[in-house]
Amino acid sequence: MRTEKEMMDLIINFAKQDERIRGVLMNGSRVNPNIEKDIFQDFDIVYLVNDVEPFKDEDYVVPYLGEIMIMQKPEDMILPPPIGDGHYTYLMQFTDGNRIDISFININQIEEQIEDSLTKVLLDKDDIIPYLSEPSEESYRIQKPNPKLYDDCCNEFIWGMGSHIPKTIWRKELPLLKELIEIVLRKPLIKMLEWSIGIKIDYAFSIGKGGKNLEKLLEPEVWHKYKKTYADYQYKNIWESLFIFHDLFKETAEHVGENCGFEFPEDELERAFSFLKHVKELPENAESIF
Repeated sequence: MRTEKEMMDLIINFAKQDERIRGVLMNGSRVNPNIEKDIFQDFDIVYLVNDVEPFKDEDYVVPYLGEIMIMQKPEDMILPPPIGDGHYTYLMQFTDGNRIDISFININQIEEQIEDSLTKVLLDKDDIIPYLSEPSEESYRIQKPNPKLYDDCCNEFIWGMGSHIPKTIWRKELPLLKELIEIVLRKPLIKMLEWSIGIKIDYAFSIGKGGKNLEKLLEPEVWHKYKKTYADYQYKNIWESLFIFHDLFKETAEHVGENCGFEFPEDELERAFSFLKHVKELPENAESIF
């Protein structure tokens, strides 16, 4: 596996030898002072160029960087569809274990790139990149809730528990059920947990992509309960996880509401939960809900 220094030299030298590349930025975990380095960290690189089009030539870009195991070029795909922001990106996993995500971006779009607080300048040939503070998680810190955000988060969870989940689990539509649990229950639960953590740490940190830092930031007993929301394919276990979802969301939302001065819609949640429990007892051949 090539060392970090070898990879960085490769990345910077690629830019130095090509006059069309005027600057190089790095963002992501490798510039995050709060993340411990490990062997799987990507090199997230932005090349600032006068014209993106020439760098769509895979045969020019890829061989210089190493032997590819697998690669994606998002702008050339239809599944998923490209963002269409004028960038051109190579996501490259190399056979030696290293990974580089490279975006070629017109230098006229530099302002949008430096809005990310996790950005470091590696090369500036023309001294045109504005001064950047040391990389930090400022752009990713937990944001304080307002009454509307809080109400919407509660409503999303309660609506899911009282509408989507009951009919889908009764129908035993497992693929849809598992997807809905992640969308209508887990997402609002993670958001509520995020706010709860923010209250404790004065909104000073980030829970990370997909909530990956939750284990470090939650109280051990809360994390233990949260883990139990991840059920397997067996309906008995899914039902148990739904009850845990309810309890954990209620506890967390009440805590956030009390600390922020928001009213928790307990009656709505309990009506939805009562309906879910009622559906649990319905026979498979039921001809009426009530």
